[in-house]
Amino acid sequence: MGERTGGFCVPDHLIEAETDTVEIVTLRKSELADWLAGQAESERVWIRSLGFTAEPGAVCLCPGPESRFGRVLFGLPEGDDFWAFAQLPAKLPPGRYRINPEPSPDLAYRAALGWALAGYSFDRYKSRSPKPLPDLAWPQCAERAKVKAAFDAIALVRDLINTPASDMGPAELAAAAEKLAAQFGATCRVIVGDGLLAENYPAIHAVGRAAAAHRRPRLIDLVWGPEQAPKVTLVGKGVCFDTGGLDLKPSSNMKLMKKDMGGAAHVLGLASMIMEARLPVRLRVLIPAVENCVSGDAMRPLDVLATRKGTSVEIGNTDAEGRLILCDALFEACRDKPALLIDIATLTGAARSALGPDLPALFSDDEVLAADILRAGEAEADPLWRLPLYKPYRRMLDSKVADINNANDSPHAGAITAALFLQDFVDPALAWAHLDVLAWNPSGRPGRPEGGEAQGLRALFAVIEERFA
Repeated sequence: MGERTGGFCVPDHLIEAETDTVEIVTLRKSELADWLAGQAESERVWIRSLGFTAEPGAVCLCPGPESRFGRVLFGLPEGDDFWAFAQLPAKLPPGRYRINPEPSPDLAYRAALGWALAGYSFDRYKSRSPKPLPDLAWPQCAERAKVKAAFDAIALVRDLINTPASDMGPAELAAAAEKLAAQFGATCRVIVGDGLLAENYPAIHAVGRAAAAHRRPRLIDLVWGPEQAPKVTLVGKGVCFDTGGLDLKPSSNMKLMKKDMGGAAHVLGLASMIMEARLPVRLRVLIPAVENCVSGDAMRPLDVLATRKGTSVEIGNTDAEGRLILCDALFEACRDKPALLIDIATLTGAARSALGPDLPALFSDDEVLAADILRAGEAEADPLWRLPLYKPYRRMLDSKVADINNANDSPHAGAITAALFLQDFVDPALAWAHLDVLAWNPSGRPGRPEGGEAQGLRALFAVIEERFA
């Protein structure tokens, strides 16, 4: 993944420029004819004989002296493709390479990060090391700190999600937050077990109380930055494993539930980028960390739970537990009146049915904030899609015995009603955004292996940097 140095990872396969490197010539189809015109006839014949036409992602190894290849031609798309360079390392022989001509700062950043992420692998439990990949000399215009911070954050998110629940329970998630806090000089307080009741986090406690004693529920509270700075608060869903509770999931739906703490992983990754960049903000990260288990102490369908806000919640479905732990954390987050409040959660299958695995659902009642996030997602090739907080659907959460139900019986609008539930616990005066993410790649692609994934991370950081830097 990378050698940890100082406050961040040095991405694998990115090296200092050396003279003994092989040139990578980047070409678009529209540029190929003019470029070929300036080359030796023997090289033109070679390139044409191999049928290289600079199709996006195509590679041509050109011969050099002493039976070695002299340079590499690499086809780029006519438009932007953030992941273009992520496919290149797997197509090249081992060695050291440099890009020529020197790319623009934006392309240099994408090339360096894409190359680095192509080398990411989660091999904690493997006895064999992954196949070595070629090295790339840092492009001169690449913003190294930005590349390293993004790589570090994405690798952290992926590692946390990929770790099986046996080794990533509430205690281990808290330990990961404490490690991050120590790295950047932040404070991290953890409220555990019955301490949640003593400090009035009853919904978090109710969801997690059925777990074994060593996996007790907890609230992780990380704080960093000057007290007088604008407040940015991040809330992440930390369900370290979700059986569905008494409304038990079928095995096919339970298999990937180690990733149900993906929201927590995302806010820790985003926090690492904020702290690494030393943005002038007062950062707070709140993570309710639980395991949703089946036992004699588990919450039951149609139970009525108390919440930190005082709102009573009827349990329509024990498998709609994420919004229960988030409602306590969100209400606490509002107490500080942050300038920006963002929550991230692997909340609903309905969002995946609507948007598929690659597009996180974005909900916000703040038009400016929503537009900023969508614009940043497009610019960063880190896309999101906005879904509406359609208030008439709030009636689907009405309860005959409590203030609100945590789930509706209708098969429709599940992502929207989940977001509307959360909105009930958010101060309407605050700039708030909710992201419903999958946090998982169902299949591998260059730079994006199958497994845990960071989604919307770079887009959110760009918005926070633009607003507060």
